[in-house]
Amino acid sequence: MSHLDQVLARIDEDLGASLNRLFGLLRIPSISTDPAYKEECRKAAEWLAADLEGLGFAAGLRETPGHPVVLAHQRREGAPHVLFYGHYDVQPVDPLDLWETPPFEPRLAELPGGRKIIVARGACDDKGQVMTFIEACRAWKAVTGSLPVGITVLLEGEEEDGSRNLPAFVEATKEELACDVALVCDTGMWDRETPAITASLRGMLYEELTVRAADRDLHSGLFGGAAQNPIRVLARIIASLHDADGRVTVPGFYEGVAETPPEVIEQWKALNLTAEEFLGGVGLKYPAGEKGRLLIEQIQSRPTCDVNGIIGGYTGEGTKTVIAAEARAKISFRLVGDQNPDAIRDSFRDFVRRQLPGDCSVEFIAHKGSRAVALPYDGPVLNKARKALAAEWGREPVTIGSGGSIPVVGDFKRTLGVDSLLVGFGLDDDRVHSPNEKYDMTSFHKGIRSWARILAELAQ
Repeated sequence: MSHLDQVLARIDEDLGASLNRLFGLLRIPSISTDPAYKEECRKAAEWLAADLEGLGFAAGLRETPGHPVVLAHQRREGAPHVLFYGHYDVQPVDPLDLWETPPFEPRLAELPGGRKIIVARGACDDKGQVMTFIEACRAWKAVTGSLPVGITVLLEGEEEDGSRNLPAFVEATKEELACDVALVCDTGMWDRETPAITASLRGMLYEELTVRAADRDLHSGLFGGAAQNPIRVLARIIASLHDADGRVTVPGFYEGVAETPPEVIEQWKALNLTAEEFLGGVGLKYPAGEKGRLLIEQIQSRPTCDVNGIIGGYTGEGTKTVIAAEARAKISFRLVGDQNPDAIRDSFRDFVRRQLPGDCSVEFIAHKGSRAVALPYDGPVLNKARKALAAEWGREPVTIGSGGSIPVVGDFKRTLGVDSLLVGFGLDDDRVHSPNEKYDMTSFHKGIRSWARILAELAQ
């Protein structure tokens, strides 16, 4: 029996103890956004540091202006070195009355059909996912006395609060964080039987703009037809952001957008993601993105522009016939490939200014922009992960993109110069950020086994 077979057998034998350890972490209400839980966040960090120290890691807490970072190292001479990232903080639990049981009293439950699930806040996002990796390390240590590769573990406590202090921490400790590749377990599977590797993450640009005209709200009976109406001006600008085919019209927007390789497109076609399946659950029928693109392209590999909010004029009960003095909008762009958020911000602002009529002005508020990140579809790290996941799940993993953004992956690329391998075991029905959050027992068990296999492959 190979070392890997022994490690997998150990994981199976130790599953009950692994679950108990996860429950211990889930009982700690580490809500990072609420100052009332500051000490609980530290308690969760201390719990993890102690657990890692018990596995032979040089582990401890590193202070930040916010919640502490857990940092742990275990070197292995002559072997590759990986950096594992996760987070120990969780979302608030409101509304509490929608929870079937208290959110920080973890429990096992069974769904129709016999699926066993772990129910608690943080069960999936991200404590359950973090512990799949730590338990894989535990099994390797128990069987062989060592890890197959060198490992640094970085667990932050502010992911649910925007990771405000993490970029500065990564910059300050970049020499200590040096590695060959980063591993991130904060993503999901394609479905319950099909593992997924997230090979790309869209970047983000977020802008707020305020269009102003008169120095006060005006009576529409007196000034209507003569005075500029900022709401109408802003609405016209917003409407012009897309053409009839759903493409974004901001000049230069598609610079740096590459086509997805044909072999990947064929793989995505085989997944047969339909509008009925994807949109039907939210009461919609028709994809609204670029015409001529697969639905899966629209949500994963193509850039987008969306209006997230419009504010202006009278919005109270009843009527008030005014021409508003100003109108505001919040607009976000999801970026892919080599799109430059700074260049797009400049082009967007010029696009808006060119459409302003006389008597109108505009003010912009900038929020942080982040570039998209991607692993080469045929890269060696990706191929090793594919091999490991296929061996565990009995089917080839799907290589997908994520429509969302995980800013720390960009920080790892820019600051440490390393790519990130994103493998997670969450499911679409895990109710992440919602009441009754859950994590399938299969995700937990086979997630541990998957990481054990990936570590073995990375050691080759």
